[in-house]
Amino acid sequence: MHLYKTVAGLRSALASRRDRRAIGLVPTMGALHLGHASLIQRAVAENDIVVVSIFVNPLQFGPSEDLQEYPRQLEKDCRVCEQYGVDIVFAPTVEEMGTPPSQESPSSTVTAVVPPPEMTSVLCGQFRPGHFQGVATIVTKLFNIIAPNNAYFGEKDAQQLAILRRVVKDLNIPVEVKACPTVREASGLALSSRNQYLSETEREQAKAIYRSLQAARKAFCTGEREAFKLINIVKQELALTPEVKVQYVELVHPQTLTRLEKIEEAGLLAIAAYVGSTRLIDNVILRHRRPIIAIDGPAGAGKSTVTRRVAQSLNLLHLDTGAMYRAVAWLVMRSGISLDDEGAIAELVTQANLELIPAEPPNPTRVKINGEDVTETIRTPEVTAIVSQIAAKASVRQALVQQQQRYGKTGGIVAEGRDIGTAVFPDAELKIFLTASVEERAKRRWQDFKEQGREEISLEQLEQDIQARDYFDSHREIAPLQQAIDAIKIDTDKLSIEEVTEQIINLYEQLDSKA
Repeated sequence: MHLYKTVAGLRSALASRRDRRAIGLVPTMGALHLGHASLIQRAVAENDIVVVSIFVNPLQFGPSEDLQEYPRQLEKDCRVCEQYGVDIVFAPTVEEMGTPPSQESPSSTVTAVVPPPEMTSVLCGQFRPGHFQGVATIVTKLFNIIAPNNAYFGEKDAQQLAILRRVVKDLNIPVEVKACPTVREASGLALSSRNQYLSETEREQAKAIYRSLQAARKAFCTGEREAFKLINIVKQELALTPEVKVQYVELVHPQTLTRLEKIEEAGLLAIAAYVGSTRLIDNVILRHRRPIIAIDGPAGAGKSTVTRRVAQSLNLLHLDTGAMYRAVAWLVMRSGISLDDEGAIAELVTQANLELIPAEPPNPTRVKINGEDVTETIRTPEVTAIVSQIAAKASVRQALVQQQQRYGKTGGIVAEGRDIGTAVFPDAELKIFLTASVEERAKRRWQDFKEQGREEISLEQLEQDIQARDYFDSHREIAPLQQAIDAIKIDTDKLSIEEVTEQIINLYEQLDSKA
């Protein structure tokens, strides 16, 4: 692991390593805890190079806030980063980042990134003027300095997460902002660097925050959707612990942060409160949707067959992502666009209207593109010959992932691929990673070929082909094969298709009953 304190040093180090490798960034202010560790672990799992920035940002502290007291422990933080496999720690000074050295310095001397006021004037923003402008400014600087492919933020800081996603979208910054679940103590208290300010008595009192959110979640799960009722449930629970001084309890839209009167699809129920002199925040997403099943795994593990059967058994939509890529390949082919013309392909796919229409089993999902039914046409050898090249285009993937995520808004789908659980539906309620040994997968494919009358291909050759495919799929620049940290791994070596399907159905039904 390397520590850099200058932009020049960091950029030089990254320039020598960047070639076709994914870079993950975990921005922090230091004082690392297990919540940060979860961000780092995911970044390490999903990227070739991981950078953790450690910078206590004066722009996000108000005049009366704890900038000077905020814990600084660079040596300890570097040891934590090294333990979790971080490649680079970037710990610049305020001078290096070009920011005012103190809260009293005029921030107007710094070029600022100003998020939409409607997003910064609610929740924490109404009590911390300038805070999110300071966050957005420094994080944007980090994006420009490091140019990461992925950046990781905790869901505990939900307002920050929504604002940074908006900044990235509005400024066309080529980075994917990834949200990671809040990590909690056994008591439910959300991990925070400021927790170390709490006495043992205050830590006990702080448990009421999560307890109140859980009371609201329980009411939501039994059908309550009205904002004022859910907010009152939180306040009533918090009132039982008067030492917790509530600053706000609000229900807003998770992406736009607009205040909600009623939850239609999803709501962010958020709290800020003081326990002693320590300000704590927490939240919960209340989402009204059926569970999503994300199934990933290497080629030949049985994903496609299992996905179709699970969808049919549970009456869920089979989100056939492969058919979506085939439809785009067909459209490119019919339009006469060269496969090397990435600009023309990007324009074509971003303007295309792609529809998946569920059909009665055992019929496949119908596929339409620009109003034309291409369900059968996309299975031709001509389309098959170019679909891998089309799927490797970043513009195609970006457009189709956005469409796949729109299908997932209301849930009730099953999707399979290489990174469904890590990139397409990272918030899927059930993530499965199907795998099998190279030998087993080769035997299955060899048996398929025998049944087709194709006996010229040897088992040894199939094993070599599968090993090569595994390496390619896990090292490809776009959408590499990845197992989500929270995925349930199922080794199918000694299992039939029926047994695998039954396992997944049982797991889904357990989730559905809890919901």
